[in-house]
Amino acid sequence: MAGQVDVDERLLDYVRSVSLRDDEILRDLVAETAAMPALNAMVTMPEEGQLLAMLVGLTGASRVLEIGTFTGYSTLCMARALPPGGRVVTCDISERWTRIAQRYWERAGVRDRIELRLGDGAQTMAALLDEHGPETFDLVFVDADKTGYPRYYEEALTHVRPGGLVVLDNTLYFGRVADPDANDPDTAAIRELNASLLVDSRVELSLLVMADGITLARKNKTQ
Repeated sequence: MAGQVDVDERLLDYVRSVSLRDDEILRDLVAETAAMPALNAMVTMPEEGQLLAMLVGLTGASRVLEIGTFTGYSTLCMARALPPGGRVVTCDISERWTRIAQRYWERAGVRDRIELRLGDGAQTMAALLDEHGPETFDLVFVDADKTGYPRYYEEALTHVRPGGLVVLDNTLYFGRVADPDANDPDTAAIRELNASLLVDSRVELSLLVMADGITLARKNKTQ
């Protein structure tokens, strides 16, 4: 049985050359975000953004919830993939980074499809539950503070409809989850979540060895 291919920069460049369909707006957003050195590791990989757009289309999603906006790359990709009347509700704690996001949403012509909420992610999810009730989103994407992941996941399952999809970013966390000496709070939280997902009968599960690890959890239709 063939093993996992080691993806170095040369191979990654090849993959992008034969599959990536970004454009000037997305490339400019990546470049502006990457120019902030302390935040470079937080930039969404372009191929991940393209995957998210495909997942929106595959699930037929018209209502998407995103926990963690940052500079809005993933938001933009998902908003572009929505059908007419579709909407992304995205939340973040930073007014500074989301100002950058809003410039690019305007430039891409999708600002009217995006509802930005500033504030704590868990509080925003609770407010949305009060406003709309459970199971009102088709897809939930989580890319926020890692210690909050176990809670965000549970809340996401409440928000997503049966048959809907929860997508969790950074679930390999720089490879630290497999390092027994890595016990910082972020790594521990992701490791705890991964272990709990394996035995969670409420979902179908796949962890993609892509970018920094992307977990797909599809809520069972019987839930």
